[in-house]
Order: sequence, then C-alpha cells, then structure tokens
Amino acid sequence: MSAEKDDAPAHATKAVKSLTADEAAAEMQRLVEEVAAHDIAYHQEDAPTVSDRDYDRLRRRLRTLEERFPDLAREDSPSKKVGAAPSSRFAKHRHAVPMLSLDNAFTDDEVAEFDKRVRRFLGLEDETVDYVAEPKIDGLSASLRYEKGRFVLGVTRGDGREGETITANLATIADIPQELEGAPRVLEVRGEVYMAKADFAALNARQAEKQGQIFANPRNAAAGSLRQLDPAVTKERPLRFFAYSWGEVSDDIDDTQLGIIEQFERWGFVINPQTKLCSSVAEMIEHYRAIETARAELPYDIDGVVYKVNRIDWQKRLGFVSRAPRWATAHKFPAEQATTKLNAIEIQVGRTGALTPVAKLEPVTVGGVVVSNATLHNEDEIARKDVRVGDTVVIQRAGDVIPQVVEVVLDKRPTGAEKFQYPTQCPACDSDAVRETDEKGREDVVRRCTGGLICPAQAIERLKHFVSRTALDIDGLGAKQVEAFYTDGLIKEPADIFTLTRHRDALLKKEGYGETSLRNLFAGIDARRDADLDRFIFALGIRHVGETTAGLFARTFLTFAAFREAAEKAAAGERSAIDEFLSIDGIGMTATEAVADFFREQHNRDALDRLLQHVTTSEAEAPSSDSPVAGQTVVFTGKLERMTRDEAKARATALGAKVAGSVSAKTDILVAGPGAGSKLKKAEELKVRTMTEEEWLTLIGG
Repeated sequence: MSAEKDDAPAHATKAVKSLTADEAAAEMQRLVEEVAAHDIAYHQEDAPTVSDRDYDRLRRRLRTLEERFPDLAREDSPSKKVGAAPSSRFAKHRHAVPMLSLDNAFTDDEVAEFDKRVRRFLGLEDETVDYVAEPKIDGLSASLRYEKGRFVLGVTRGDGREGETITANLATIADIPQELEGAPRVLEVRGEVYMAKADFAALNARQAEKQGQIFANPRNAAAGSLRQLDPAVTKERPLRFFAYSWGEVSDDIDDTQLGIIEQFERWGFVINPQTKLCSSVAEMIEHYRAIETARAELPYDIDGVVYKVNRIDWQKRLGFVSRAPRWATAHKFPAEQATTKLNAIEIQVGRTGALTPVAKLEPVTVGGVVVSNATLHNEDEIARKDVRVGDTVVIQRAGDVIPQVVEVVLDKRPTGAEKFQYPTQCPACDSDAVRETDEKGREDVVRRCTGGLICPAQAIERLKHFVSRTALDIDGLGAKQVEAFYTDGLIKEPADIFTLTRHRDALLKKEGYGETSLRNLFAGIDARRDADLDRFIFALGIRHVGETTAGLFARTFLTFAAFREAAEKAAAGERSAIDEFLSIDGIGMTATEAVADFFREQHNRDALDRLLQHVTTSEAEAPSSDSPVAGQTVVFTGKLERMTRDEAKARATALGAKVAGSVSAKTDILVAGPGAGSKLKKAEELKVRTMTEEEWLTLIGG
C-alpha cells in the first residue's frame, strides 16, 4: 500500500459526536457530494463506483449527522432506487402495491442500529421487538396475483413500479399453485424464483451436450429461463419458488409476518425452512452466523439474511421511505475477492462533467461472474492506494454493483510502473477539468469538465440519462443507440428523440434496423409522449435532483407548469419562490439553487419548450379525497408525545398532506407539542390554524 498521505479533510475521520456544528456542515457537504457522484455513476451512467458496503457506510454516516444536527439536515441525502427496467419483449404491468427493495446492513453494529431506528421511530424502549429472519435468496423476484383463488397474473419486479407480465411462464413452475382454497378475493403472493445448485449444474451439462448457452450462475439461469418468450422452454427448466411476502390483499390474513407466511404454506406454497422468529439482535446475529456457516451446504444460492419486524401493525406504522420499508433490512454476507492484473485506467465523462476513473482488468471470475472492469472511485482514491497501470490488484464484488479495486499487491508491481497522472483536461473535448471549491474553500472530491454544452460526452450522457430506466425509460433506445444517433447527428437534445420519424430512411440504412425494429422503436418513443411528472422532472438531469427529490417536487407542485413557474421565479431571485422550495420537507438550499441555476439558463428553457411540444406531463397523483388533511400543508413543531416526529410526518404524507419544514403563508396546519417556539409564534402572526397533538390525532382519526 502507498505511504502517501490521505488528503481527506480532518472532519472526515472524526466521530460524529465529536464534530462541531461548522465541522458537521462541512462533513455533510462532503458526504452529499460524494454520494451524489456515486449515484450518478451507478444509476445514471451505468458505471458504479463503490460497493454496497462502502455506499451504505457513507449514507449511514450522513444519516447519523442529520440526526445529531437536525437543523443542518439537507434534502440531498442519497436517492434510493429499485430494480431494473422491465424488458420491451413482454407486456408491462403496473404493480398495485410497489415492489420495493431493501436497505442493506454489512456488520453486526449496523443490524443493531437498524433495531434502534425501528425503536426510535415507534417510540419504544424496553418492549420486545420480534423479527422474522430468513435467507436472502439470489434469484428473481416475482408477484403472483390470485383472484377468487385462481392464479390470473404473474409479474416480475421490474423497476418496482411496473414489471414484465410473464404469467404463462410462472404457471409452469411446480411450486406455484394454480388455485388456492380459502384465500382472500384478491391476493398477491410475492417471492423469489430460483434454480437449485444441482439443477443448475445439470442444466449446463445438457446445454453443453447440445452446444447451447452456458449460464454463468444459477441466478442468471433462472432469469434467462423465466424470460423465455416460449413458455414451453421455461417448462423444461428446473425453476423453483419461495413465497415470503405479499402485495395487494383484499382481506387481512394474520397480524404477524410469520403467521402470514405460515398461511402461505398451508395454501400450498413453499416457504424457506431456514426462516426463524428472533426476539433480540443477539438472536438475529446468531441465526445469521448459523446460516452463513451452512451456506455452502444449502441447495440454493443466498447472499445474506433478511430481517423483518414481525408485527404487521408496527410494519404499517413504520411504513416506507422512497425505495425500501423501514421495517426490514438485508444483512449481506462479506464481499468476495479475487486477484488480477490492471491493464489500463480509463477516464469516463458523465452528464455533469464528472471525470470517473475505471480500471480495465484482465478478466477474472468473482462470485460466479466474469469481471473485466472495476471502479477506482475518484482521483484521491487512486493516489491514496497508489494504483498504477500494470499492477496486480485485489478486487471485490459486493452485491450487484461493479467491483472495486481494494488494494495493490505491491510485491508483484512491475519494474518501472509509473504513478498515474490524473488528467486536468477533459478527454472528450479538451476543456479544463477542475475540482470546484465552495464559498469556504472546500474542494470537491470530483474533477469536472468545464466544457458544458460544447462537451460531446456530457451531451451524450445527458441523453442517456433522459432515456434511462429510472427517467423516461424509452424502450429500444439504450446507451448504444443514443451514442450512435448522436454521432450521426440524428439527435442532439431530448426533443429530437420525438422527431426521429423524420429520419426513417436514414435509420433503415443503419445496421440492425429493419421495418419491424424501427416500428418497435417508434412505438417505444410514442409510449413516453405522456410522462409521469416525477420521472419527467428527474429526466431533465438537473444537478442534485435525484429520484427522491423529483418525487417531492411532483407531490408538492402536482403539475409541471406549477413547478416551472416556481422554479423560474426562484431563478429570478424572488424570495417567496425560494422559500416555497425550502419549505418542502426534505428540500434544502443545494437542490433549490440547482433548480434555479437550471431555469436561469435561457438555452435550458428553450430546449424545454421544444421538448414540451412533444411530451405531455401527467398531473401527479391527487391526494386521497377521503382524508381530512388531503392537499393541506402541515408543519410539526415541539415535542410530540404520542408518536415520534418521523412517524407523524410519515402518517401525514400517507394521508395526502404536504409536510413542510417551516411556517409560511401557505401553511394550513401547525401541530405544536410542548416546547414549541418560533414556528408557533410565526403561525399565530400569520393566523395559521394551530392544534395540539391530541387534536391532530382526532382530526386524522387516531
């Protein structure tokens, strides 16, 4: 390892409890920027830069900072994503109840912190909290819908909101009953489709005999088998299914997680025999260790253990964050490692101009997957680890992210290997690449191209982001197509995508495009002429506006016209508009300034006008009309005694209210507990309706 000094600021290594307010603000700024860079690389550029473990550590430290210094809390904590976009080969189906992902824990301490978060949210101290612990199967998630006891629909997770309809394929799996006796009128059973290790080996042997496709691992084999267009092919594959969750249900089944999955078993589903009820963190860890020890002997692949709060009423109170339930987490197994040679370091330019280093490796198998690329994180990490071209390096793969370079094997370093010189000019446009500094002189961890609109890499990456799975998700228009169409001059900005029909003759001359494929491409584009408001805002690629932030804007402004009007007023410096953004719970100055900066640029407004000639944005989902607080803006202040502040905000949001962080003329209700101060005084001055916690609970129904 290199003996060079790590250039990280001092506050980055101090315990959160030891930080001053100024140090905490600086550390929060550093973490938000670093995580934002990782998010862009993973979710927008398809080039992840950290492992699950490292990403979670950054996010957890940020969360700890926000809890200790709530006044400094910012909106731009890590955005949370789910799954992958559904394939264009199958019909899409929107889930009645979203299929969300799970937060991860990698250490015993993080499991203990999960338990503490549950208790804090629910306001529990000494009361026993039971958890159901079950193996995390490495397979493909699926949702099975039963109506009047009959299996009528099968869907993959997809992106969490909509998945692929694969009913006929799922119906071929013996573990999935076709009829249920005594089930609710509507029941969605969810679980994991997988392939046993022995079945996987036998399948590959048969494939080899007939010179067919050889699968890399059981999960890939299961996914490939399930996504066959011909169900007869799926039927020949040895797929299995574990049931462990549910979606829409017309009637209650049981009041505990364990009770419901045991009912699944009585209806004929297979549930995992390693599932256990645990009454303490110690029991959860003990069960994790037991499963980890037995992992090699299990007949199926797993990558961790999932813990779920057992009581359903507590699950309902805990609710969800943007991508994951608060009442569950996945305790992942340690990352797998391998050693290989680093052949080159390639610098990639993202849509915001970020220069990201990627290690080009001698291909090596890690955890059953052949790896040829790995992240080097950023400029500082290359210097700290002293990574050089030609080095033998240790890489690790944790979860589904791109592997990372862990360290250099120094005794295998070739003679004459030179230190890597990080470029100070953009490799795409030769503009200066700089590390920005804020008003306090703190340097950004990311070096960025200053070329802006003249940089082709940024233009291409912005277009890739616009069509990506978490943005507009245009079928048939992926990264390769965007690059080719941009190079050929067919698209230069998002609006051009919706006029591609003008270039029909030119497209037909391109390799891979015939009448059918072109018809499918145009159909995929036409399907996105009506766009969800949150996806559209996210697709614009405004810096610091991730999926979560875009969702907050959509739920607050409801229409794009209202969002744009407020944004343009903020761009013009109108204080009331800036305050309107800042009053949104979870939105801080960073995102507000980023939105203002975007709409301050005339070329952005012009490009947006051209885009809106082809795309109509849907109005965000209206609040539930039967809620007494639907559509109203609510502020909580003081100490709440019947519930925690987090739970109060979550319940208000679930009832269709907008939760704000400060009082303004647009506030409808202020809920004031003991110790309420300036917010209560301002509410009284503005004649805002104020009430106690008890009055609030009476209003919303307890």
